[in-house]
Amino acid sequence: MSYSKVQKPSDYSELLYSAKFISNEEINTVLHLAVNLPKPVFIEGPVGSGKTFLAKAFAEATKRKLIRLQCYEGLDESKTIYEWEYSKQLLFTQMLKDKIDKLTFKAKNIEEAISILSKEKGFFSEDFLVTRPVLEAIKGGEKTVLLIDEIDKADAEFEAFLLEVLSEFSISIPEIGTIRAVSKPIIFLTSNNSREISDALKRRCLYLYMDIPDREMTRKIILAHIPNIKERLILQVLDSVDNIRKLRLNRQPSVGEIIDWVKSLIILSADDISKDLFIKTMTTLIKEQNDILLVKKSIDSIIKGI
Repeated sequence: MSYSKVQKPSDYSELLYSAKFISNEEINTVLHLAVNLPKPVFIEGPVGSGKTFLAKAFAEATKRKLIRLQCYEGLDESKTIYEWEYSKQLLFTQMLKDKIDKLTFKAKNIEEAISILSKEKGFFSEDFLVTRPVLEAIKGGEKTVLLIDEIDKADAEFEAFLLEVLSEFSISIPEIGTIRAVSKPIIFLTSNNSREISDALKRRCLYLYMDIPDREMTRKIILAHIPNIKERLILQVLDSVDNIRKLRLNRQPSVGEIIDWVKSLIILSADDISKDLFIKTMTTLIKEQNDILLVKKSIDSIIKGI
């Protein structure tokens, strides 16, 4: 199905399946509202539940440009929205030194000179603006998908930078004015819930909670990525994953890691999952040493009965 034919929430299941994402009624409804209101989508859930993949799949399925902003501690406005290209401004200043001297010769101090220069449209204009992901998405409009990934890893103060963007789809730049989106981009924000996100940010977004997929959903996801997998092998994979999730691991396997594990088994021409094969391939599934030791200790219970 092409995006132009989407008319109701249920249509998103077929659309997203083209990008190998298995959707459900709740996700479909939120996406439909996000497009038609339009509103940003705040997605919360544990690591590995498919939050980031949803944004990627939506961009791919709708043929929009994906702009990804990966959050981290210390992230600020200059790295996310815009900053001035001071080296270019300096070069411009040197080239127009004579003109600047004429403009500022009556200035009493440096602050007054800067104030005079700031009124010159050529000096503080978009020609000297370095576009960061958020501003790029605002300019790109409906042709873009902005993914603000793991916002809970950024400082709480960072959220304040985003409020105007999330509510007005615009950015205010003191020296230029307000840049508004001619058409509105689709915005996804994800959080692993490592810290509480402000109510101010949540109020501006639609909310979607994505949990770790259950057995049936995991089965559908595997088949979407590896349609020719043998029935016996997929049942053994699902049983193994169910048994692993019963363990108290520091980090449970994500959906992407399960897919990688299945692909590894197929590359090794596996018809069945033996203890030896499981141990050889388990590092595609388990990525922490303490978890690996626990899984090895529990190997008999993991592959028992499969």
